[in-house]
Amino acid sequence: MYKLITKSISKNYVPYSVCLCTSTVNTKLNEVGQGLRKIQPKTNEIKSYGQPTPDTHPHLLKPGEFTPGLTLAEFKSRRERFVDKLLSSSNTKKHCVVIPSAKKKYMSGKIPYVFRQNTDFMYMTGCLEPDSCLLLEIDNEKFTSTMFLRPKDKNMEMWDGVVTGLGDPGFFGVDQAIDIADLNNYLDLTFKSSQPDTLWYNTEESEFTRLTSTVKELVKSAWGANLLSPTNLIHQLRLYKSSAEQKLMQKTCQIASEAINETISWSNPDISEHHIFAKVDYECRMRNASYLAYPPVVASGQNATTIHYINNCQMLKSGDTVLMDAGCEYGGYTSDITRTFPVSKSKLSDAQRVLYEIVLETQKSLIRKLQEKAYSLDELFEIMCLELGKYLKEIGFIPKHLSGVDLARASYKYCPHHVSHYLGMDVHDTPSISRAIKLEPGMVFTIEPGLYISADNRVVSEEFRGLGVRIEDDALMLPNNKVQILTEACVKEIKDIER
Repeated sequence: MYKLITKSISKNYVPYSVCLCTSTVNTKLNEVGQGLRKIQPKTNEIKSYGQPTPDTHPHLLKPGEFTPGLTLAEFKSRRERFVDKLLSSSNTKKHCVVIPSAKKKYMSGKIPYVFRQNTDFMYMTGCLEPDSCLLLEIDNEKFTSTMFLRPKDKNMEMWDGVVTGLGDPGFFGVDQAIDIADLNNYLDLTFKSSQPDTLWYNTEESEFTRLTSTVKELVKSAWGANLLSPTNLIHQLRLYKSSAEQKLMQKTCQIASEAINETISWSNPDISEHHIFAKVDYECRMRNASYLAYPPVVASGQNATTIHYINNCQMLKSGDTVLMDAGCEYGGYTSDITRTFPVSKSKLSDAQRVLYEIVLETQKSLIRKLQEKAYSLDELFEIMCLELGKYLKEIGFIPKHLSGVDLARASYKYCPHHVSHYLGMDVHDTPSISRAIKLEPGMVFTIEPGLYISADNRVVSEEFRGLGVRIEDDALMLPNNKVQILTEACVKEIKDIER
């Protein structure tokens, strides 16, 4: 006769069950005892936080890094420089700055979108967790920093993963950590006790609706207190990339360049735009990008005349070109590249070649001018319009008598978008910064002229109708009017795209 005997083991042993014959219980128990696996005491336990660390994710982070390529010291320095900039821009000395994170967003019910952190919050903290907030309390030149976070909760963490919790504010390099649920009450008490002259909070873009209401009520009830947004001050810092950030920009641009090269070589007329989308996404991720930086434009044929075409569902046809606008995100920094190429390793048609050469030569001209003197992005846009206009007159798209402003306006109809935007943690980075300021060392920006000829345009000959071309590269401004093209590895010469 057999019995199932389960021996309860002390906490140093794994529970062990075995089926034994009762006639040989003693003998078998001795054998079982010898075979038990003893759990060794944990001497080098790796602590987990709400985001990767060099210990938990050594394939993502090198020793000493807080986020890929960046140290905790860099995030502390950003907060210090922010406070210095704030104080230098203000006549008062007591301030309260509230910078919230992003919140989780849901497709439907409990199905979340992939979380992406608010980039201003990310820039100031390096924190990747949702439902968080940074509070800076400034009194003259001294300030204290507080992170409001979700507390540890075993049930929640079983579903959503580990959170950092409140027990280790030093992990983020701040003075204290408090439960995010207490943020509104804490802010109310702090505002009333310290009576800051200005409360800095972006009421227009915050996803924390209750916090926004609290902030407005506090300022409304306070005598003489100001409510200002910290966004522009943060963007003034973000505009200039540190040496570590420049390396991250080089990396994300290199990844996207290689991925696009692979995708161009792989394209053929037996696939759809959606397959091109999937291919470039795959190639970026296989090079350790987190994901694509934005929904890519994969526009074949006359779809390329729709500037923000993202349906990406048409079949590729032999003889067509594909305009692909794609970039990736690596370590929180984005790339943004556009290439136009023929399907199936074919040659460009005469009309396709004419437009392509115009756009390519215009882009090269802009890059050359950047190395002569400092320009603003708006000035580059004006130059682009005039350059395109010059070529468009030659091929009969624009009347030959036009010049100056009239020429620029005429060519704008064929390229109705700006030639550049700032680039960094966001694709259209630091949007509060004017494009009228001169480019300076440390700024990263795009150079993206294009031409779009609608299918119903009767001014041009038939072979040009329905064609769209754009070429976009990412550039880093260096000292002495030097320009580094970060996406130089991505093919764009006709001999290379025709393969």
